[in-house]
Amino acid sequence: MPLSIIPYYVSQQLATLFPAKAIIETDDFFFNVEKYSEGEQCTIAPLLNQHNEVLHGWWEADYDFSAKEYKEGYLLRSAQNSWQEISWRGATFTLLTLHWILLEGNTSGRYWLLADTKQQAEHFMEEVCRWNSEIRNEILVYNNGCWDKDAHLFQAIKNVSLDNLVLQGTLKEDIFSDLQGFFAMREVYQSYTIPWKRGILFIGPPGNGKTHTVKALINALDKPCIYVKSFKTDGDDNEQNINQVFARTRKVAPCLLILEDLDSLITDENRAYFLNELDGFASNDGIVILATTNHPQEIDPAILDRPSRFDRKYHFELPALTERTRYIKLWNASLHDQMRLSEQTIVALAEAAQDFSFAYLKELFLSSIMRWMAVPQTGMDKLVFEQVELLKKQMLSAASYST
Repeated sequence: MPLSIIPYYVSQQLATLFPAKAIIETDDFFFNVEKYSEGEQCTIAPLLNQHNEVLHGWWEADYDFSAKEYKEGYLLRSAQNSWQEISWRGATFTLLTLHWILLEGNTSGRYWLLADTKQQAEHFMEEVCRWNSEIRNEILVYNNGCWDKDAHLFQAIKNVSLDNLVLQGTLKEDIFSDLQGFFAMREVYQSYTIPWKRGILFIGPPGNGKTHTVKALINALDKPCIYVKSFKTDGDDNEQNINQVFARTRKVAPCLLILEDLDSLITDENRAYFLNELDGFASNDGIVILATTNHPQEIDPAILDRPSRFDRKYHFELPALTERTRYIKLWNASLHDQMRLSEQTIVALAEAAQDFSFAYLKELFLSSIMRWMAVPQTGMDKLVFEQVELLKKQMLSAASYST
């Protein structure tokens, strides 16, 4: 039969086989009973089919395609075709899960929930979707048209704090005070009928602390976070994808919506949809859009310069001598006693590393540590200055290549 008929056919067969049951069908992304069970909200047990067999599950390597690395664990098991019995708050349900391949190669999946009453089934489905939509010790990531609650990413940034962040002048304090005050002043905004939303843009060349600041703010503010890797999908449905992101963000608010490398996320094809979501009819109360860019000249002035869109712009410049010295001291304090630099060396190193970004200063220490471990008798003081010269050559080479 045509693939589009499968859901209807299955529903009719279930109604015939189980006339006394209320049956609800869904393909909602958040109706993930396995995740719900992993959160100890219900229990699941496999059921046998008419041949006394358990329908097969799907095993796949637990691979993060966006990061191009394997996550913790070896295999990820998911029930692709199964009968399962669910126990929840004294009630028992039967869940049929089916997946099949469409003509274009994509996978279509459906769930059929069988319960004693329709009210009972709807209540369970609402609870599962609500629980799965909440963000708990995770970052909600949107990429290639799909959502992923990434606990690994959340844990990876837990050691990033404002304390180990070095920025020029009072920039760090200004940004944190701005955002902390925003989330604390909801009633003040409402009393003056001012829209309770904020757009903040971090501007500056690569390697000067923009991403580090974003991570530190996620930790310090302790608000739900949605991170957009890309608005693009294979179908290139820009309007639907951007609408999905903002609709989901509004449900989570108050929260942070992270748009890293804004100049590459917003294109000629999706700009109009993006602007409509920024300040169209829908309310964005409680949403802080925190965006970064290395290339502000590539962002349309309608986004960059119009008030009420990105009304706060913070510039991340190359660190001056004072910031370089503070950063070097932070690194020096973390070194093993045998590698630690003298105060005289720290002063001289900060001066020698003029025009180094924070990323280059970090590379200076990492590469020097690697060399010291190979030849510890050379001495760290000498190695860091040798690495400074090597990195300066790399910077010149990179600059000439880019021009």
